[in-house]
Amino acid sequence: MDHPKITVVTPSHNQGQYLEETIISVIGQQYPNLEYIVMDGGSTDNSVEIIKKYEKHLAYWVSENDGGQSAAINKGFGMATGNIFAWLNSDDMYLPGVLSYVASKLDTRQPQLLFGNCLRFVENQTMAFGSDVSSEHEKRDLLLVDYIFQPSSFWTRDAWRKTGPLDESLIFGFDWEWFIRAQKAGIAFKPEAKYLSLYRIHEAHKTGVGGDKRLQELASIYGKHSGRRYERLFSRCCRYGAQIRSRRKWFRQLGLSKFEAPIFKATFPNLFRGFSQEEVGDIIAMI
Repeated sequence: MDHPKITVVTPSHNQGQYLEETIISVIGQQYPNLEYIVMDGGSTDNSVEIIKKYEKHLAYWVSENDGGQSAAINKGFGMATGNIFAWLNSDDMYLPGVLSYVASKLDTRQPQLLFGNCLRFVENQTMAFGSDVSSEHEKRDLLLVDYIFQPSSFWTRDAWRKTGPLDESLIFGFDWEWFIRAQKAGIAFKPEAKYLSLYRIHEAHKTGVGGDKRLQELASIYGKHSGRRYERLFSRCCRYGAQIRSRRKWFRQLGLSKFEAPIFKATFPNLFRGFSQEEVGDIIAMI
């Protein structure tokens, strides 16, 4: 089997309690042509001690003040020499055998993006959530909903070159925005049913604590890529955010998720007038 070089970048800042598990999940792949780069943002916890423990397995690492997560990732990919790129945040993990699997599925001569399923789990609880990205890719509109799980995504060097770097002005949605640009650039999307990563949900998780700033940023991404009509709809939906999240949780518990879009459309007729059930389903999934 051919083993194209895979570059994995891990950005981190004060996440020493999770970082070691992340690093082990990467180097434990025992992939024979791995370039692993760790970009630490000047952590003041035990992160540097952990990185030094594994530095013989790293192509490069640094711990210094940076311009944020997206800037750190861009800098890491700027020095990358791999044929396949990915980044893995310091609170997520790869499942065993993932890098070899990805290498067998991507054609490094083409601009391609592969994304698989992801198991999301809540720290210190028994709750876990699966996914079905192949089905989501068929029925969802990426311009309206981010159905790609970032830690389960990998792409070729040509895909990165054609799409360009991450938007460093964004804090919460730069992965979704990059996937949208990749789609617009004509990158071949390859959904895979295989589970590739573990996504940890915890109290300090950036998405969970983003609040209004996160929602405002997502609205700006709608405006940039989908148009003002969807930006306005998303912003209006945010006013009912607590109600929407509560009802969607109830639908999931009862196994009625497939009915949530028509029910929301009927419940909020003025809000969703003129939008299809598919569009309603995509938008509320981002709240």
